[in-house]
Amino acid sequence: MTWNESDIPSLNGKVALITGANSGLGLAAATTLAKHGARVVMACRNAAKAEAAADRVRASATGPVEVVSLDLASLASVDACATSFMQNEPKLDLLLNNAGLMAIDEARTEDDFEMQLGVNHLGHFALTAKLAPLVFATPGSRIVNMASFGHRPGRLHIDDLFFDKRGYDRWRPYFQSKLANILFTLELHRRLQASGVATKSLAAHPGGSKTDLGFEGKGITNAGMRPAQLFLQSAHAGAMPFVRAAVDPAANSGEFYGPALMMWGPARKETPSKHARNAEDARALWEKSAELTGVEFAVFA
Repeated sequence: MTWNESDIPSLNGKVALITGANSGLGLAAATTLAKHGARVVMACRNAAKAEAAADRVRASATGPVEVVSLDLASLASVDACATSFMQNEPKLDLLLNNAGLMAIDEARTEDDFEMQLGVNHLGHFALTAKLAPLVFATPGSRIVNMASFGHRPGRLHIDDLFFDKRGYDRWRPYFQSKLANILFTLELHRRLQASGVATKSLAAHPGGSKTDLGFEGKGITNAGMRPAQLFLQSAHAGAMPFVRAAVDPAANSGEFYGPALMMWGPARKETPSKHARNAEDARALWEKSAELTGVEFAVFA
């Protein structure tokens, strides 16, 4: 049976925090959730763009829409965002880790992490850990990480996560970061089950979708991203696997969702790559992420 937006249940009373919600897939997901009644908190780096995007979401929303400041390339910003949210909010039903970068020129975060792994994985790891007490205390809560079909060529090099030894080539760091999203999801799922916490941990990917990802770099492949948009599905369609993972009552912790035809089509459950199901890599990445960020999940300590 095909799953689509008409299958989304009422989200009245639900609180959803979505990172990178000012454009692309995040904006599409925010719009969809707010339309179905959720109170949507858009966590974004650029305040002006976020406020303009929030006005677009409010145009069709039946739930409240708010904006908070978050720069995933800064652990200080992650801490400030999470601390403020924890102090002011009684619950968090959906933590939706969506923000990401793709195939950018070589750069480092404020904390000297390779930028793609730093934003796509490590920033979200730290944010999730800091918000975990609130999420875990909310009945029926979920954490959903936005991955990519690009995780399939991804390989984890735990001793060279920042490509200091191998050299930077823009795509391999992206593939590794998307592999990391799924490894994090599965290790979080394992730890949740072992500790008896009922929160669900899931991942999704958008297939080929029309977003601004990949436009920022100066490489030859970056230049080809704009014409490639002609052959891709809409951001709304691309966001549906992510939304399904967040709200489908039948979705289980540890599952991975994507388009039925890999690049296009309705949202369905998928099986991630063999490398993304490597339990030892998942455990090693978790431990290294905690070491690099200095952040632990208190409930698992």
